[in-house]
Amino acid sequence: MFDFVFTQPDWWHDLISQNYDWFWDVSVAIILTLLTGVVWRFARRRLLALVTRTNNHWDDVVVDALGVPINWIILAIGASWIADITARSFEIGVIMTSIPLARQLSLIVLVAWAIWRLINRVEHRQISCGADPTTIELVGKIARVVVMILMALPILQALGITISGLLAFGGMGGLVVGLAAKDLLANFFGSLVVYMDRPFRVGDWIRSPDRNIEGTVESIGFRVTCIRTFDKRPLYVPNSVFTSISVENPSRMLNRRIYETIGVRYQDSDVLDTLLQNIEAMLRTHADIDTRQTIMVNFTSFGASSLDFFVYCFTKTTDWATYHKIKQAVMLEIIRIIHAEGADCAFPTRTLHLDSMPPQVTAAMAADSMGSKA
Repeated sequence: MFDFVFTQPDWWHDLISQNYDWFWDVSVAIILTLLTGVVWRFARRRLLALVTRTNNHWDDVVVDALGVPINWIILAIGASWIADITARSFEIGVIMTSIPLARQLSLIVLVAWAIWRLINRVEHRQISCGADPTTIELVGKIARVVVMILMALPILQALGITISGLLAFGGMGGLVVGLAAKDLLANFFGSLVVYMDRPFRVGDWIRSPDRNIEGTVESIGFRVTCIRTFDKRPLYVPNSVFTSISVENPSRMLNRRIYETIGVRYQDSDVLDTLLQNIEAMLRTHADIDTRQTIMVNFTSFGASSLDFFVYCFTKTTDWATYHKIKQAVMLEIIRIIHAEGADCAFPTRTLHLDSMPPQVTAAMAADSMGSKA
């Protein structure tokens, strides 16, 4: 039994005796690869523990993004080294010529993957820190496109494809495509204008007086911007539209305005001045009215059946629902002030004066009057 355990098989003995150098070279390559991987894993854990204790959060992002790709880079280099030793020892020409290309391609892809992960981590970090998500997403998309281009060009060069001819063909093709897809390019540059000028961002409520566009911005793409209207329907607007229309952004307003015209009866003209003073005093002491902004309460016109004055002020809040509650409270308080002075709000009335009436009507009215007295 012990002879079976400790005795090497014949094929293993023959393999080692005939390829002694290969066996030890491969063993050394495997050991070094595994040792390097273990050392990096240990160093990575130590780095993660170290960077979490620092005030700089960017080192956390870098270590987290590059940790896993470096493991694969070590594995790719070790595997290509082992494959190269094997191909040279056994004189396998096909593998010998393919290994450098495979190593180069794998390293290009792994480095691009590491940079891609770094871009994603930086993007998420910036957004979580409160940066403008619209700008961050644009920079992230452009960075990813650059990474893809920088990865594709050396891969094509390694595969023997001439880049100069491809670029020349791409220039001519780009002209043709540009003429055929001018609307697509207009939308793309429109998205760049939106990203650079930032008239709005994701989450803003926007509207356009030029077009029937109003709602909350859900996403800004390279071709269209998705706006969720207030009836919950998605509205997809081509980005080129925003370069030629006016856009209002109520989300960035500082206050909301109360502007109302109110009329009192003509017989209340004696207390009109007192009413205006009391209403203005109420607005200037109201907790929800911004006294730093303009406050006006003035008699403005003689109406057909009322003496009209206007109320002009701004609320502190910009929330739509809260604004209407404040406006309601202010209007009810104005009514109470009017009633407290013995006045009342006017409504359309008409007084008819008759210079004369037909004799029959006059006689009938006189008869009715005498009958009522009897």
